[in-house]
Amino acid sequence: MPSIEENLRRLGITLPPAPKPVASYIPFVTVGELIFISGQLPSREGRVAFQGSVPQPISLEHGQEAARLATINALAILHEACGGQWQRLGRIVRLSVFVQSQPDFYQQSTVANGASDLLLAVLGESGRHARVAVGVSALPLNSTVEVELLAAIRAA
Repeated sequence: MPSIEENLRRLGITLPPAPKPVASYIPFVTVGELIFISGQLPSREGRVAFQGSVPQPISLEHGQEAARLATINALAILHEACGGQWQRLGRIVRLSVFVQSQPDFYQQSTVANGASDLLLAVLGESGRHARVAVGVSALPLNSTVEVELLAAIRAA
């Protein structure tokens, strides 16, 4: 079975440094065997890469890309929260995806598949999760999506 690092390489993904908070919160909280990852935006190098609502001006496909990018940022924080040791990751418990949506857009779950499919590709069975996909009228920094993770870990 390929390792998480091998899966990331195969997919051409290099995890960025864990994004810094953009407001008054911390990137993650560990409670017992659970890690709560704060909401992550689809940012690169400190800038939101996807802004606006789906399906206009952001297409459904670009919304999926935004969800994927936000999930890469969440994985960077998760890796840090695990002390850089992927073997501590038990599984992803829940994924929440908030999609900035036009009032007549009803495919938030399809946008969220960009995040879910990435978790499965990188983490395999431990990436299977419960999920929430919600349409909202606005997100911080006009972001197209915001992704939140809940993960189970093993003791160090």
